[in-house]
Amino acid sequence: MLDTYDFKGDVWLCHSFGGQCYDYTAFGPAIDTLKEIEAFLSANPSEIVTVILEDYVQAPNGLTKVFTDAGLMKYWFPVSKMPQNGQDWPLVSDMVANNERLLVFTSIRSKQESEGIAYQWTYMVENQYGDDGMHAGSCSNRGESSPLDDKSKSLVLVNYFQSIPIKETVCEHNSGDLINMLGTCYGSAGNRWANFVAVDFYKRSEGGGSFQATDTLNGKLLCGCDDVHACVPGSTSGACTP
Repeated sequence: MLDTYDFKGDVWLCHSFGGQCYDYTAFGPAIDTLKEIEAFLSANPSEIVTVILEDYVQAPNGLTKVFTDAGLMKYWFPVSKMPQNGQDWPLVSDMVANNERLLVFTSIRSKQESEGIAYQWTYMVENQYGDDGMHAGSCSNRGESSPLDDKSKSLVLVNYFQSIPIKETVCEHNSGDLINMLGTCYGSAGNRWANFVAVDFYKRSEGGGSFQATDTLNGKLLCGCDDVHACVPGSTSGACTP
């Protein structure tokens, strides 16, 4: 999840207000991070990366240029192959075999037509981010998203992080509280487990943390087990090892 802006005649990663980037809020040129993604995909030919852009870039074809310059277009998963109306996505094995291992979503609708970058809200629902998304037992959609139980959108993103990141308190949030919220959002999303989970300081926890949360989600999605490591190899029917 990256925030992209026009800045200093290029595309930069930044977190700001009102669509403007400033020196004191700028992180760095987007191409630096995108080149890291290219290096990862090159070194790991069976891995898939999803990039979700909060997009403030207005320069014509600005995003297309920076992804091209970073060498990422050879991995691009085309919009034409993305499922409509909540249909199933291709198998991971097929995406790997076709080397279509980079999925990119933008928050600007027009860029799906003009640059071939998928419009996020056509394919995805997302819960409220920040403090308002951290109330135990409640999981509602953010303003831009359709209701979480809209099954015409095939992907589910769950946010679980404070509005102001605080490293000292995130250990508790990234542990049992996170797992509980994933269960709450499962019900709110029409009994669908999240495909993506966003947290702060992902390595910090009191227990398994975000890694255990990911193992839980993958287990539920792959075989119906509480942990992906409990899935019986080759099974998709809920066969779990003790």
